[in-house]
Amino acid sequence: MLVPARSGAENMARDTGLMERARETDETVLSVYSWQRPTLSLGRNQTAAGKYNLNEMARRGIDVVRRPTGGRALLHNREVTYSVTAPITDGDSLNASYERINALLLDGLAALGVTATVADPTEPPLPPGEIPCFAQPSKGELVSAGRKLVGSAQIREDGALLQHGSILIEDDQSLIGALSVMPPPSDAVPAATLSTAMGRTPEFSEVADALFAAVRRNKDPGAAALDERDVSERTARHLARYESEWWTWRR
Repeated sequence: MLVPARSGAENMARDTGLMERARETDETVLSVYSWQRPTLSLGRNQTAAGKYNLNEMARRGIDVVRRPTGGRALLHNREVTYSVTAPITDGDSLNASYERINALLLDGLAALGVTATVADPTEPPLPPGEIPCFAQPSKGELVSAGRKLVGSAQIREDGALLQHGSILIEDDQSLIGALSVMPPPSDAVPAATLSTAMGRTPEFSEVADALFAAVRRNKDPGAAALDERDVSERTARHLARYESEWWTWRR
């Protein structure tokens, strides 16, 4: 489902609530959303305390939040964010769930005229430090023309999974360097973008519609709508965690 723009803390709390819901209902939900303000999101295990210039973030009007999922720093601004929450069935491996979600993403991207493939890099993955997310594709992520187009990360807890992903419309990820106390190396390969792959800049709603259409083609054309009151209550239960300075800068 498409949800309105929210703060970083609200987006993360909502996804955590939907993961909780997946455990209880055995239902899978794809959400596509945007952010009220440009937001730097930090990976769950990323070392971030003392690594970013908070005054510069405030000057530029950029918020910060730490995700429940892993991976590295990502700027949410000129991109489309998706999340998938789902139950984990017996024998459902991490790779298998990635493949299912990738199949939907590839279908949606193809409908937009974007050719993408699954990355299988030979280089070891970068550590979860302040090097930006789009500096290098990880195994299983999606690339276009050899460059990272979709950054994704998944967490699996107590019989449910949450996978986050970001699809760049335009590449403004170099701004992360300006927010860092020690800017990362500047020799990273530029990320792929939908604007480049499509030869034009798509609207957020166009990308979201393509992803939802892929779900209908591949899974359940008659999927029921969520009870937003229930989701709001679940979101509220987790909001304080993502608003807290302790959680954001805990490491």
